[in-house]
Amino acid sequence: MSNKELVSKLVELIGGASNIATETHCMTRLRIDVKDMKKVNSEEIKKIPGVLGLVMQESNIQVVLGPGKAKKCEEILKAEYLGNEVNIQKIGDWEANKLAVKGGQKNNKLKNALKVIGEIFIPLIPAIIAAGLFNGFAGLITNLQSGGTLPANDVWNTIGTFLSLMGGGFLGYFTIFTGINAAQKFGATPALGGMLGAMSIMTQVDEIAKIFGLFNEESPLNSILRNGKGGLIGVIIGVYILAKIEKAVRKHIPDVLDLILTPVITLILTTAVFVFVIMPVSGVASDWLIAGLNLLINSSNPIVSLISGYVLAALFLPMVLLGLHHGLIPIYAIQLEALGGVTLFPVLAMAGAGQVGAAIAIYFKAKKVRNERMKQVIAGAIPAGILGIGEPLIYGVTLPMGKPFITAGLGAGFGGAYVMLTKVMATAWGPSGLVAVPLMKPECMLNFVIGILISYIGGFIITKIFIKDEDVMRI
Repeated sequence: MSNKELVSKLVELIGGASNIATETHCMTRLRIDVKDMKKVNSEEIKKIPGVLGLVMQESNIQVVLGPGKAKKCEEILKAEYLGNEVNIQKIGDWEANKLAVKGGQKNNKLKNALKVIGEIFIPLIPAIIAAGLFNGFAGLITNLQSGGTLPANDVWNTIGTFLSLMGGGFLGYFTIFTGINAAQKFGATPALGGMLGAMSIMTQVDEIAKIFGLFNEESPLNSILRNGKGGLIGVIIGVYILAKIEKAVRKHIPDVLDLILTPVITLILTTAVFVFVIMPVSGVASDWLIAGLNLLINSSNPIVSLISGYVLAALFLPMVLLGLHHGLIPIYAIQLEALGGVTLFPVLAMAGAGQVGAAIAIYFKAKKVRNERMKQVIAGAIPAGILGIGEPLIYGVTLPMGKPFITAGLGAGFGGAYVMLTKVMATAWGPSGLVAVPLMKPECMLNFVIGILISYIGGFIITKIFIKDEDVMRI
């Protein structure tokens, strides 16, 4: 079935285009808010070829399609129809299982705030991946030229420069894109959010800091206020305040003067607070966060690296179940901005590999006790798991069984420990699994793959030891 046919069938089964309120996509899912959930035929949607799963929450349906496919289907949906994310005991029915898990969770202010932050960065992931790859290849060319493997001639210099241009075109102005997305999320004018993001990286901030004695000439990085202070977190907070101020100002401005006065007054009021309060305070918070991460992630003590890597990889999927993983996205962004790469993502990516190893162990036990249904479920889900789409294995196999979800995490910890110990760094973040290999810095790719293999083996061995044949037989 082609993507166009898939979208056509999907629109039919959700009650037609008229039943669509809003739509968007993330890396693997097409997210649609519907007007009337009663019109949605969820069982038939699950049967559409190419649909990997379906999650339904209140008026929102999330159709899992996989990396790349979700974006393509969204484009078709927009162009053709709109005018330019249960029973936990059901092995294999991972879509319903996931709905049951998520539906049983209560939202709170922390989870909602983390979700908002995640939604600001999710639309930027394609550009983050592309820019990371471009910069990675540019760095590889430079390293090969330094070692004499590639000639330092005009051809290779030009290629390296073009790659750096494409990578820097996004990462050099990350704060602007963040400001625009944050404004859209908070209900502010997107261009004003982009302006605030741009202000944070302009050199005039240094000049202002010098006037007020807030700039450290001897050690600029230790300045109370400087160009880039506060980073992405500061921009998000600043745009949140900008949105509040803009809405308040607009209420008091006559319609005829709104276009002129509202943005001017909003920026005057917001910029003063942003520069003198938000940037310094969020800058200190970001510095503390980076320092804390460095103690764990970039520690020179191998014991600390092993322990922190193991714990982070082992606990990542429970964090996902609790909805706390959204809070990791700004940490990735802060690392990318401050260090030129992300060291936390490669460690956490091991969690899915542990699930693959555990599922393989269960497969052999299912084969031994002749549980054909379990074998079929796992055989169908493992390829997706290897590529980094872990939901079918997690919600369809390991989580419903209970113990394998734990043993998989314990096994993944060994891969996380190895990746942390060898200081693997990614140029971006995105899907986990083998598809993430190109996102690693060239010198880190091999150790990342070794980490995945260790997680496979760890998840397999621990699951094989602690899961008995009768556990698989009675499922």
